[in-house]
Amino acid sequence: MPAIYLDNNATTPIAPEVREAMVPYLAEHFGNPASSHRFGEAARLGIRQAREEVAGLLSCRPERIIFNSGGTEGNNTAIFSAAFAHPGKKHLLSSAVEHGSVLAPLRFLAARGWELELLPVDEEGMLLPEALAKAIRPDTALVSLMGANNETGVLWPVAEFAALCRGKGALFHCDAIQLAGKAHFSVDELGVDYLSIAAHKLHGPKGAGALFVRRGAPYTSLIHGSGQEDGRRAGTENVPGLVGLGRACALAAELDAAAHQRLAAMRDRLERELLARISEARINGGNAPRLVNTTNISFRHTSSAGLIQDLDTRGIAVSAHAACESGDLDPSHVLRAMRVPEDFLHGTLRISLSRYTREEEIDALLALLPSAVAGSRQGFVL
Repeated sequence: MPAIYLDNNATTPIAPEVREAMVPYLAEHFGNPASSHRFGEAARLGIRQAREEVAGLLSCRPERIIFNSGGTEGNNTAIFSAAFAHPGKKHLLSSAVEHGSVLAPLRFLAARGWELELLPVDEEGMLLPEALAKAIRPDTALVSLMGANNETGVLWPVAEFAALCRGKGALFHCDAIQLAGKAHFSVDELGVDYLSIAAHKLHGPKGAGALFVRRGAPYTSLIHGSGQEDGRRAGTENVPGLVGLGRACALAAELDAAAHQRLAAMRDRLERELLARISEARINGGNAPRLVNTTNISFRHTSSAGLIQDLDTRGIAVSAHAACESGDLDPSHVLRAMRVPEDFLHGTLRISLSRYTREEEIDALLALLPSAVAGSRQGFVL
């Protein structure tokens, strides 16, 4: 049986259309976009089209898009831009369940004089708007909150959060790295000041991403050098990667409600069958709005590492939490913040589907996972 990939929140396979769009920029269109000859012009045109395609997915003007190396750079850039803009504002707000690419720069600033406040979530992984409203202060420089959790898929009311920030004079950044391509949205409707996306989360290549910056929002370049990106981000552009990002965004924009419903139906069937076949299992965040492709399931008295290894030897790839933390043996900080019981916490799997996932792949996982859980429980030591 061919290997089955169900870890799409870590990274996605490159779509064939994306790969095809990138190939010319790895071959005949290899020029430096800053060059004035025909080779440079071909590269510039590729970047221009990519910017228009990304703007099309986000429903914004192309000039509001700043290309970068991916989600981590986008998140860091937004956070530092907002923090450095108003020296008199030293309060930073985020949540306890953010990705490390948000928490790390915030903690970096906290070690240098800023005050960082991480808001708790409830047992379903939800952050209540009233809790955010109470926490925003006159000296709050930035609120940084994700649109969809990378581990549980739990969706947050970004537009409501942004409106609260706007009404109280705080800048708002949304890490939409898991949201883009899995749910349709407009940056105008969301009302964000900054929004980050990454190509490899929506069937594009690794090493390419984009940051939306609202007109008038403060911006600080983190990488200095020549004048690429209108002087906003130095460094010779990753032309094939950006072309791939653009094509991936164009494909995502074409997805209709039926495509999302198909994924939701597969995810729901998977959860329903697992809960029926395996005792003492729970869906984390299952009662909250979620991405259609994501399930986070814990099995009592099992080992995540053992389950992942067992499934991998049988040809199925899943994960326990963020890929950036896959070498970390500690349980997920997201699930700890959600107060998942200790006897479930250590036996969690994140299973994330894509538009290429097939029903027979779900059948294969359903056939193998119950025995994997039973085997893990036999050797489990609390």
